[in-house]
Amino acid sequence: MTSAYSLRRRLLFWLLISTAGLGVVALADTYREAVQTSNIVSDRVLAGSALAIAERVVVAEDGSLQVDIPYVALEMLTSAAQDRVFYRVDGPPGDFITGYQALPVLKETQGDGAVFADDSFRNEPIRVATLRRSASTGIRSVPFTVTVAETTIARRQLARAILLRSALRLLFMIAGAAIIVWISVTVALRPLYKLRDAIGERSPDDLHPIEQSVPSEVQPLVDTVNGFMVRLQSALDALRNFTGNASHQLRTPLAIIRTQLALSARATSLAEAQGAALKGDQAVAHAERILAQLLLMAKIDAATAKEALTAASIDLTAIAQEITGDLIPIAAAAGIDLGFEGDGPETIHAEPLLIGELLRNLIGNAIAYAGKGAEVTVRITSTADAVRLEVEDNGPGIPPEKLDAVRQRFSRGNDTASPGAGLGLPIVEEICGLFNARLDLEPGRDGKGLKASVTFERR
Repeated sequence: MTSAYSLRRRLLFWLLISTAGLGVVALADTYREAVQTSNIVSDRVLAGSALAIAERVVVAEDGSLQVDIPYVALEMLTSAAQDRVFYRVDGPPGDFITGYQALPVLKETQGDGAVFADDSFRNEPIRVATLRRSASTGIRSVPFTVTVAETTIARRQLARAILLRSALRLLFMIAGAAIIVWISVTVALRPLYKLRDAIGERSPDDLHPIEQSVPSEVQPLVDTVNGFMVRLQSALDALRNFTGNASHQLRTPLAIIRTQLALSARATSLAEAQGAALKGDQAVAHAERILAQLLLMAKIDAATAKEALTAASIDLTAIAQEITGDLIPIAAAAGIDLGFEGDGPETIHAEPLLIGELLRNLIGNAIAYAGKGAEVTVRITSTADAVRLEVEDNGPGIPPEKLDAVRQRFSRGNDTASPGAGLGLPIVEEICGLFNARLDLEPGRDGKGLKASVTFERR
């Protein structure tokens, strides 16, 4: 048995997984943005400090560069994170003026603006800003470089704070989405719960279609279940009909068999015992025929949909010739002259076994009721639009007022003494319905006997 799973939990699981994946990507992008933002803000302060120092660089009387460091420029870089600040001022290449001589100087230039880069100093990560300027003596200009750096504690703290706030917002969003999905799925599943309750409250015999309102996505499932229940109801009806008909129709031949067995047991002579055995054998044959017809009726009842049949193109003339030939000895034993009339092959679309059973029932009825000395003719005719199978006899026939009644199950004509269960023509009628054929009953030639005609429309 397939294990059940919760649709609500599965939807919630995939929502959380997908949202968490998107959240990781969003947090990575947020962290990158936070680092860039903190660098932009801090770099501006670094550049301002470097520019303040550069403005205090002058040329002395001996041509050397002097600088009066404005410590207020360095105080601009102080923060609650206790970052350390470093600086250095260099004159012409190779001429160190003041500051931290080991502090790295950036070699790249960017016009009059400062250049920035990440580096390390004294085994600590730092952010470096280098600004290049010139001091004028009135005759010539002396180039110099100002480098300012600070540790990155405040920058990292700012980036982590931004990331943490973003993560908290995302966590609240995921939690809110999970709650919304849980409530939404619960509300959306209410029609399914009602459907479950409606089916659970039914009695085992209640197979009428489900009429509960359900979402459009579930409606195909309900339609499939309804179709299954309709087929199940048809199968149960067919089973009930079969068992009811079998118990009713087999009761008489079984009673005859028991009676003849009792008579044979009390027989005083071999002839009496043989006579009783013969009647018992006839009752067994009659019961066998009834049972075969009932099984065939059950098969026809089950094949209510044409797609359930293995229909194919078959030669009706060939089948009629074969079955007529098979039944000639039985007809001869009953004193019946059985013949066939037909020319070339005629093709219809049907199931061969059912068409064969249809023809056997028509010929069997004619042999059973036409009477000794009668003639029975099986005939195949055709027109441009149809193929017709005819079985005609010149026996006593059926009164016109009973032609409609004999189409019903267990209904018989005048000769109720003849063996039979009244299923031959109903079987023919139902087989015709399976293949869009039509059964016509009318008097035979010169108003004598019966002519049963089955017309198959050409495709």
